[in-house]
Amino acid sequence: MNSVYEDVRGLIVLGTYPAGQPVNEQELCDRLGVSRTPVREALRRLESDGLVEPARRGVTVIELDLKALRDDYLVRAALEGLTAELTASRQRDGELAPAELARLEKLAAEADRATRKRDFAAGVRHNRAFHAYIATLAENPPAVEVLDRIWDRIIVSTRASLAAPIRSGQVDDEHRHLVAAIAGGRPDDAAFMARQHVMSTIYALEGSRK
Repeated sequence: MNSVYEDVRGLIVLGTYPAGQPVNEQELCDRLGVSRTPVREALRRLESDGLVEPARRGVTVIELDLKALRDDYLVRAALEGLTAELTASRQRDGELAPAELARLEKLAAEADRATRKRDFAAGVRHNRAFHAYIATLAENPPAVEVLDRIWDRIIVSTRASLAAPIRSGQVDDEHRHLVAAIAGGRPDDAAFMARQHVMSTIYALEGSRK
């Protein structure tokens, strides 16, 4: 049952079923080779996750308007500020391994490299991996769980906003300053930079939609 949920979730997040598109149960059954029962259960879970919403017939992939998107970004900013602070605190207390910091730097570099190559799908994927790893290093499972759901909703509603060309160099600078604050064991700076980084993205998105 859980694998069907993950499969359907992946189809939505990866864009097979884009924002605003109806999701047909029978089509999912045929695609995944399963019966309607696990598909219906998966769609119920995805509705509770906020990825699909009831429609006249079945469900439709969520399409956040600018207000709802901003709300999600505000929550993401608060939680990523927290996870950056916790991760920097762990570094200050000597709890992070050098390999963990090296991986964080590598993820930031991969996001920048993909974006500069104009491979925005890969840029979004690497960008999410970078932020998810900070959350993992924070060792706060509830924050990881909520952030994962928020990232899904944001990516489905607007893929390009996370790797827009106008923000490519700025995003990389913000990532590197955030990594430096974490590596330096500076929790307050890390929290501030993480929050500002997220808010800069929503400001750019709002500007592009005016």
